[in-house]
Amino acid sequence: MKALLIIDIQNDYFERGMMPLSNSEEAAMNAKKLLTDFRQKELPIIIVQHIASRPESGFFLPNTYGAEIHESVKPLNTEKIVVKHFPNSFRETDLDSYLNKSGIKDLVICGMMTHMCIDATTRAAKDLGYDCTIIGDACATRDLEIFGKKTDAKDVQNSFLSALNYFYAKVTTTEQYLNDNLLKPEV
Repeated sequence: MKALLIIDIQNDYFERGMMPLSNSEEAAMNAKKLLTDFRQKELPIIIVQHIASRPESGFFLPNTYGAEIHESVKPLNTEKIVVKHFPNSFRETDLDSYLNKSGIKDLVICGMMTHMCIDATTRAAKDLGYDCTIIGDACATRDLEIFGKKTDAKDVQNSFLSALNYFYAKVTTTEQYLNDNLLKPEV
């Protein structure tokens, strides 16, 4: 069985948030399309919410608007919510045990930030034996800097998705994923 894993699509990653990302609106709208598809097919959905455990992080602070799940992917009461405090959604959470108890072996992953939580969670999932598909245009990241040199968000996005593609995950787009799964029976 497969499940949709939506990671950290929270208010702080959008305009006027504490850590706005490049293309967060577009990524969220694509995640919403996936969410709608999974709901229509009555497939499992897991929403991951990061809550900062360190106040100096400056975003996703407990009990703030910024830490709330974005309106585009608000969970229903029947959908699983996993609260995490680390980039890896499996670390010190019940995600692995929930997936095992539910018989879920295939994960369709989207969310934020590609270079951090999407990367960490996907690698951990593969190491735990899950088959992963990342929906690249339903993920967002930001500009990064090292040694005084800036790397544009589009290059960060492309680099991380390229690194994950093949061994750790199949990387695709929202349109391609939805088209490929339009007529397939879901299991």
